[in-house]
Amino acid sequence: MAKKRLDSARLRRRARVRKKVVGTDQRPRVCVFRSSKHIYAQVISDEQGKTLVAVSTLSDQLGDPDKKNKGVAVAKLVGLALAKLCKEKDITDVVFDRNGFLYHGRVKAVAEGAREGGLRF
Repeated sequence: MAKKRLDSARLRRRARVRKKVVGTDQRPRVCVFRSSKHIYAQVISDEQGKTLVAVSTLSDQLGDPDKKNKGVAVAKLVGLALAKLCKEKDITDVVFDRNGFLYHGRVKAVAEGAREGGLRF
């Protein structure tokens, strides 16, 4: 029962944030999702309805997925890999969508890694 209550609170926060955060072609949206084991980040153009770039802890950009990389350190690597792929597609300005998750820990590490990689929020 507690899981359902926590997830519904996240979904309410997500709906509240998504009213204001919209990705355009000039400034797409960086959407972050975290599960208990992995973290996912993708750059989305809401005008086109397309995912432009996607990176996760399961993707090949981070190296060997069998390595037991966990936590904030690997989340920062996801942000750096996302920024690298965005630079290849000439994307520099983005809007950050935390997807209802609180802005600390792994979600914050993805944002910091993307900023270090050259993305501007």
